[in-house]
Amino acid sequence: MRLVIARCSVDYAGKLTAHLPMAPRLVLIKADGSVSIHADDRAYKPLNWMNPPCSLREEPYEENGAIARWTVTHGKSGERLILTIEEILHDTSHELGLDPGLQKDGVEAHLQELLAEHITTLGDGWSLIRREYPTAIGPVDILCRDSDSATVAVEIKRRGEIDGVEQLTRYLELLNRDPHLAPVRGIFAAQEIKPQARVLATDRGINCVTLDYDALRGIEHEGTLF
Repeated sequence: MRLVIARCSVDYAGKLTAHLPMAPRLVLIKADGSVSIHADDRAYKPLNWMNPPCSLREEPYEENGAIARWTVTHGKSGERLILTIEEILHDTSHELGLDPGLQKDGVEAHLQELLAEHITTLGDGWSLIRREYPTAIGPVDILCRDSDSATVAVEIKRRGEIDGVEQLTRYLELLNRDPHLAPVRGIFAAQEIKPQARVLATDRGINCVTLDYDALRGIEHEGTLF
């Protein structure tokens, strides 16, 4: 991971346009190719970003006090992030290695185990490929096939929020590069799914499923799995 603190402006050129005026910002360049721009607020959320696959071109640029221009171009859409840099305050790289992934709590882990054991809960004719399917950025909770033999990646949470949808989106981008699996669609499954997460998932073509923990455990009560 490369961390750059720079005084820069940022312009986004794509379906929409956006401009961040000149200010000190943190630029994160990750091993997966993603680039994100951060301020000293908004918690973990970037001001702007580009998901992989994308490329970064760094060029000298002497205009209006600037010293460099960085252009991040998305490999599929051609959309661009353009950073006009006035001053670089810090530039360092670190090798983080393979992340072991988030350790799930007991309920979340048990949901994964139960759903894998009863995969036809998601639909008749569905079959399990593998639990904890490995990828370069961590394991996918469940990889399975639907009744049409299409590949489906399932991300399971106790409480479904936006960061879970983002996580599944990254998995899908990687899995769809594998010709033996593609096309791969996603299911975001949780006991409770926040409205904002549901909207984001729908926008990205990801189906949402509300899981009933007691029903999966075989406990009789009113209600259905979905």
